[in-house]
Amino acid sequence: MTDSVRDRLARSSEDALGKLAQDLLENPLVNGALSRAFEAREKAVQAQEAAMGALNIPSAADIERLTRRLRSVSQRLEGIEDGVDRLDQRLEALNKPALSGAEERLSAIEGRLTEISAELGSLAAALDRRPAPQPREQERLEVDAKPKAKAKRAPRKKSS
Repeated sequence: MTDSVRDRLARSSEDALGKLAQDLLENPLVNGALSRAFEAREKAVQAQEAAMGALNIPSAADIERLTRRLRSVSQRLEGIEDGVDRLDQRLEALNKPALSGAEERLSAIEGRLTEISAELGSLAAALDRRPAPQPREQERLEVDAKPKAKAKRAPRKKSS
């Protein structure tokens, strides 16, 4: 029974408060005062932002916008980092078999290059040595070459 009285009292008080608020909002004097108070508040906020802007001090709204942008950039950057990590893992998994074969081929190539450089070194040393001079007895005499005979030209026909 107490609950029913309490419920009725709560409902009637809610109704009364609702009617009072409705009457106040419909009253032109109260409505005008509220409207002017909100306008004054807005002008004060604008004046405060202008003053803080003139002093090069960020307002709370500026800081809030900056904070939201920073969070957005941070989330994007985390997404990019995650994508790069996944890509790195995929590439590593793909390159593992290729790297072992490539390392073997590379060491074989290095060995062959070492052999080739040794052969080139011995060839260069052999080319740098001059042949031993021939004994005077074995020198050949140079024979003058006979001049080649010039081909004879056919006689020209006389023009009349």
